[in-house]
Parts: sequence; C-alpha cells; structure tokens
Amino acid sequence: MTNLELGLLSFPVLLLMIFLRAPIGLAMMICGIGGLYMVTGGPNMVLAKLKSESFSTFSSYSLSIIPIFLLMGQFATLGGMSQALFRAAESWLGHRRGGVAMASIGACAGFGAICGSSLATAATMSQVALPELKRNGYPGGFSTATLAAGGTLGILIPPSVVLVIYAILTEQNIAKLFLAAFVPGLLAALGYMIAVSIYVRRHPEAGGTLPRQPYLQRFRALLDVWPVLLVFVLVVGGIYLGWFTPTEGASVGAAGTGLIALANGGLTWRTLRDSILSTAQSTAMIFFIVLGAGLYNSFLALTQVPQNLSEFVIGQGFSPWLVLVLILLFYLVLGCLMDSLSMILLTIPIFFPVVSQLDFGLTPEQVAIWFGILVLIVVEVGLITPPVGMNLFVINSMDRETPMSATYAAVLWFVGSDLIRVAILVMFPAITLFLI
Repeated sequence: MTNLELGLLSFPVLLLMIFLRAPIGLAMMICGIGGLYMVTGGPNMVLAKLKSESFSTFSSYSLSIIPIFLLMGQFATLGGMSQALFRAAESWLGHRRGGVAMASIGACAGFGAICGSSLATAATMSQVALPELKRNGYPGGFSTATLAAGGTLGILIPPSVVLVIYAILTEQNIAKLFLAAFVPGLLAALGYMIAVSIYVRRHPEAGGTLPRQPYLQRFRALLDVWPVLLVFVLVVGGIYLGWFTPTEGASVGAAGTGLIALANGGLTWRTLRDSILSTAQSTAMIFFIVLGAGLYNSFLALTQVPQNLSEFVIGQGFSPWLVLVLILLFYLVLGCLMDSLSMILLTIPIFFPVVSQLDFGLTPEQVAIWFGILVLIVVEVGLITPPVGMNLFVINSMDRETPMSATYAAVLWFVGSDLIRVAILVMFPAITLFLI
C-alpha cells in the first residue's frame, strides 16, 4: 500500500471512530500516530513528532489568545451583561410581533461580541431569554430554535475562537478576519429576525407582544449596555489599529469584563475560581483537539494527500465556483456530525491549498479571508442542522418539556435564512471584503 493510499484510507477509519462515539481529538490522535508509525516504519519518528507537536501546541503564543477569550466570556456572564443586553433589545423590539424572539437574537449578537464561543452564547442567553419567551406565549420548539440559532452568532461576530484557529492555520491576519466577519455577522442577525417575523405571521398564535416602552426608558436601557460596546471597540478596534497584538487585546478585554463583573458584584473569590476552572477545562479540551489534529495533519502531509488533491482538482479544469460550492456542501453535511472546531482543524489543511490555487479574480489574501468567513458560516449552520446540531441539544437540555422534534421543525426556518445568506456572500465577495 502506497503512502497516498494509506492517507486516503485514514479518512473512513477516522469517520468510523467518530461514529463509534470516540472523542474527535482522540480519534485524530490515534489515526495520526498510527499513520506516522506505518509511514515511517518505526517508533522513533512517532515519539519525536509527539514530543515536538506537544511542545509547540502547548507553548504556542498564538494559541494563548484562546483561554483569554474564554475567560472574557466567563467574566461577561458574571457581569450581568447578558441580562442588560436582553432588556435593551426587548425595550426596543418587544412591542413588535415576534419582538421578544427578535430581542433574543439581538441580545445573542451583542453577547457574541464579547464571547467567542457559540455554545457559551447559546447557554448563557437561554437562561435569560427562555423564561421570557415562555412567559409571552412562544411555543417551546420555536423558543429553543430561536436561541439555538442566536447562539451561533457567538462564533461569527468577532472575537471568535474558531476564527482565531483558522487565522493560525492559514497564516492570516486575525484583525482583518475579525473585520471581515463583522458585516456577515450583522446580516446573520438580521436574517434571523426576518425569519422570526415570517414565522409569527404564518403562526399568529406563536407569541405575544409587550407594551410599547417610552423612548426615555428605551435609551436608559441602551445606556446599560455601554460596557459591551466599550469592550468590543477596545478589543477589536485596538487590534486593528495596532495598539496591541491579538493576545494583548484579549487580555485587555478579559481585564475590562472582569472589572465590570467586580463592579456589578458578580465577581467574588468563589466565582473567580469557578471561572478559571471552567476556562481551564474548555482550554484543555480545545488544545487536546488541536494536538490530535496536528498529529493527524503531519501524517497527511507525509502522505501528500493535500498536495495530490490540489493537483487533481486543478488538473480537471473544474470551475472554481463549482469547487467552492462542493466544499461548502461538504462542510454542511459534516457539520451535522462534528463540532465546528474539529471540522476546521481537520479540513482546512486539506481544502485551503485547493482553494488558494483557484482563480476567483481576487488576491490570495482576499481569497483566504473570504473563504474563511464562508467556512465559518457553513460550520455555524451545522450547529443548528438536525439530526445532531450541538446548539440544539444544549438549548433543549434546558427545556426538558419541549420535544426535540418540535425544535427540529422550528429551526429549519433559521437554516433557510443561513443558506440564503451563504448564497449571497458567495455571489458577492465584496460584502465580506469591503472593510479590510
């Protein structure tokens, strides 16, 4: 068996292990170590690679941004920012038909600007918004679907942990990727609100409205969210303007949200300890996946699967747009089975060399940034696509009374909105790129 055949055979083996419920990081590590052993013919290379990959992963300065962003999200939750965001959005939108659901989407978008995790955004906002949705007569399935979709904004609106990983893998500028994600993130929130509006018009019984709030009260509620705006502008703006590196910007954001949580009484010695432990656990999980992906991708590099795939696609003379659409469809299907971070780590080293060789009439940097945002969006769709959709399970676990089938039925409205947005961004790359 040639090295190339061995590399290709590793894919069904990896998918079988994932299907058998093996942790994705462990599955990639086993395939990587086993493949390296078979390619190199002995344990010496495997042990050397395991040592060097472990050291480079756990001592990487670039990856140090991840635990800091996660800690910033923990502090933001303790600071009561989720409640303030929801109250502000509800005061402006609650009197409209479907307004409480729209307010949930808006609050998720705001919280996503200070929390780089989709699951954390979904879990945090559901604690605030789900009781309000139920109180105002919104069906359980529609309520959980709304919050699951809104939670996906956590990885699209910068700062985003997944986007940081993509930037490291493709050696792109993190600040430019954050800026490029901003407009698609706003379009996502707008698209979800339109989906809510259409749903409640087709199902008039699906939710009540709140009394219209006077403008004085609306602006007062808006003033309560100034910490969110301040942290977002300071972190993303500071990184883009070159005031500090991405890691330094994350540190400033974590310090700022920590001070806000302390001022609001949410940060105590006990909650500080819990936040650090939770951040450490999430970081360990992410770094283990990164380590497994690094070993597996080292094995694939030795088998030259990415290079051969790139040469094959280019040699066939396929349209660049056809190749891009097929890759995005692959992500959409894979998103029903895997989490977003694992998909990025597993597939980008394979697909990025292919896409970077295609001619879309853009510069190599523009192609890299545009492709990254498209991948991020399609990965986000996978988080709410039945039958797996991790966000659906997170939200549904907080509302045991709602059957999963009801959530599945309602979330299809938001998946439709996502697919329309992907089509628009594919056809008009300038929407993504005009800020950079």
